[in-house]
Amino acid sequence: MIRILCCFLLISFAAKAQYSSNLSIPEIMKGEDFVGYLPERVQWSPDSRYIYFSWNPDHELVRSMYKVETATGKISKMTDDEQKSRVYIDTYNDDHTLMVYSKDGDLFLYNTKTGSVKQITNTLESESGPEFSGDQKQVIYSVGKNLFSWSITDGTTRQLSNFKSGSEKKDSKASSQEEWLKNDQLALFEVLNERKEESELSKEQLENLKPERPLEIYVGDKDVFDQKVSPDMAYITYRLRKEAKHKNTEVTHFVTESGYTTQSPARSKVGIEEDTYEMGIYDIKNDTTYTLDTKEIEGIYNKPAFLEDYADGDFDPKYETPREVIFHGPFFSKNGNAFVDIRSQDNKDRWIMLLDLASGKLTLVDHQHDDAWIGGPGISSWNFFPGNLGWLADNETIWFQSEETGYSHLYTYNIKTKKKKALTKGDFEIREAKLSNDKKYFYLQSNKVSPHVNHFYKMPVTGGKMTQITSSEGQNDVTISPDEKQLAVLYSYSNKPTELYLMKNSEGAVMKQLTNSTTEAFDAYSWKDPEIIRFEAEDGAKVPARIYKPEKPNGAAVIFVHGAGYLQNVHKWWSSYYREFMFHNYLTDMGYTVLDIDYRGSDGYGRDWRTGIYRWMGGKDLSDQVDGAAYLVKEQGIDKDRIGIYGGSYGGFITLMAMFTAPDTFQSGAALRSVTDWAHYNHGYTANILNTPVQDSIAYAKSSPIYFAEGLKGKLVMLHGMVDDNVQFQDVVRLSQRLIELGKKDWDLAVFPMERHGFVEASSWADEYRRIYELFEETLKKEE
Repeated sequence: MIRILCCFLLISFAAKAQYSSNLSIPEIMKGEDFVGYLPERVQWSPDSRYIYFSWNPDHELVRSMYKVETATGKISKMTDDEQKSRVYIDTYNDDHTLMVYSKDGDLFLYNTKTGSVKQITNTLESESGPEFSGDQKQVIYSVGKNLFSWSITDGTTRQLSNFKSGSEKKDSKASSQEEWLKNDQLALFEVLNERKEESELSKEQLENLKPERPLEIYVGDKDVFDQKVSPDMAYITYRLRKEAKHKNTEVTHFVTESGYTTQSPARSKVGIEEDTYEMGIYDIKNDTTYTLDTKEIEGIYNKPAFLEDYADGDFDPKYETPREVIFHGPFFSKNGNAFVDIRSQDNKDRWIMLLDLASGKLTLVDHQHDDAWIGGPGISSWNFFPGNLGWLADNETIWFQSEETGYSHLYTYNIKTKKKKALTKGDFEIREAKLSNDKKYFYLQSNKVSPHVNHFYKMPVTGGKMTQITSSEGQNDVTISPDEKQLAVLYSYSNKPTELYLMKNSEGAVMKQLTNSTTEAFDAYSWKDPEIIRFEAEDGAKVPARIYKPEKPNGAAVIFVHGAGYLQNVHKWWSSYYREFMFHNYLTDMGYTVLDIDYRGSDGYGRDWRTGIYRWMGGKDLSDQVDGAAYLVKEQGIDKDRIGIYGGSYGGFITLMAMFTAPDTFQSGAALRSVTDWAHYNHGYTANILNTPVQDSIAYAKSSPIYFAEGLKGKLVMLHGMVDDNVQFQDVVRLSQRLIELGKKDWDLAVFPMERHGFVEASSWADEYRRIYELFEETLKKEE
């Protein structure tokens, strides 16, 4: 009997010992201390001789700034004196002989020919936003609410605007009785009349002798910001914000130095009353002001289409008053033409409109509408930020990006011919665009070759061939030198972390590697290069995914769900989810097949993919995970009863929806810092996708896991930082109470008292991923 038992134990031990890895969870969860501190924040010196970047090759407590001499490739750590005297690239004059920049709240003028620096201001106030006047003779800048100019030739400073809070004080109107007494006094006493006349003459003299000052512009209880002056110095434009009253949330800190709990203010929740915005114009010559009128903007009264779902009887598609908007700009040409970029606050519409400064008249250039929400590369999904746009050198052609074809592409519009032209087209996206110094070319970042690769291109401003400059497959994050002759490239591949490279700005040039950042421990492991595949979804869509295949499959699989919603993780560059990448290598060593999906709502695949989650988060984004599981069973031989799922933030939300609404597909799930109820998330992100809870309660009820908690069957582990000020701890507490009330038993909650949304401590990362791994080992491993 003893011999039989010993034999059984040996067989059992051999079965468990067949999988091993040279990695360990505590080691890979050290993050940069294990991988290496990669170069970041690349900038050039104005003379194109040096590249500055943040680095930490010696694993010190904090990062430092380094510089590399491009001629020799020599890298050195910058001294404090070097950093203090460093010139920052900011705004050039037209011929690039001068550059003005702000640093530590002061302004500096840099001569590009001599390399000399002149300090313009040295004050305790903060000067910001410097730029050259239209005639190139002055530097325009902001201090607080107001604009100032500094003369380059004689150094004089002049205040251009005089914005003031509150209302103008006016003499109170006398009552009829007071007026009668005053007139009676003046009629009776000659001395009073003489003194009155003397006083009025003195005031008139003082008024005539007063120097010319800008008009006092009272803004009441509104904030003034983003002041701009026209190239001819005749107009000042400004934006006004009236703050809405709403309730913010608070985050409780339990582990503190004092031993007492403390509160810190945090964001508001979706559906709050929003701030309102206006754009004003100050006509300096006529000493008058006015605000732009939006009533004539095309489509400004249109209601969002989703409201028809809530209509009783006939649906009126128009509002009685114009929708609230946010202005960006104006954007001035060198000869004084101006246009503005306007967003509706519901982010369903974007208007690019010419602006006549003298009259305030707005003329339509381009109207972009989306029943879901305006967004995409170069356009911005946040209506508080403008897209990539500006003027060409002819001063009559506007360039901008639009998703008109379903992908973000470059367009131009000539204000004289009134013709719009598409400069790029195809099933790819222009990720970034900027003009060359001479404004004859566009420099572009694009995924033209593949959604999974980004390259750097050059193209004439009239359109035509996109000349590909970079050639290495992966991510080529390019920063162009000021003279546009060289490129600093942060390059990475799927299993190769980011390093800094240098190359000439020409087609086919070779990249020279400048940094080596990875550690010996990291380099000792043979990191897998996951295969990119596409599987078919239930609606026929081809869903992109990365698959990690083990040499000895154990028949179980794990699906990873990336966070952020609109983010891409199926690509051929070093992932921002690099800890998860390493964890997937570890899981693969242990026999698990891992699938990483760019589900509906992910970045990089055009407008329809981007907005595929509109009004139903947990719809197609979840069914893509379920269809991915079906692919694993059908094509990879995975046991249908041995599939787990995990992810953080948006990925945690999808994990909850998977465990609650597709419990027969997933045996177990780990939900990290997950949204459990979208009505408790922030406004800027959530309102784009689900509108607001009051307006579109159907969307919130369909999309929030807390309403589906009764569906839990498998094993669920939830993990959350207690000081998370993004997806707040309240989210997981509310869901926990719901699970308790439903009598659910097979779930656990692990809390991390000192962690925010993005964990910092290696010990927290290690504890979190130990729990995730143990969950899959417990629920997915086949009993031998």
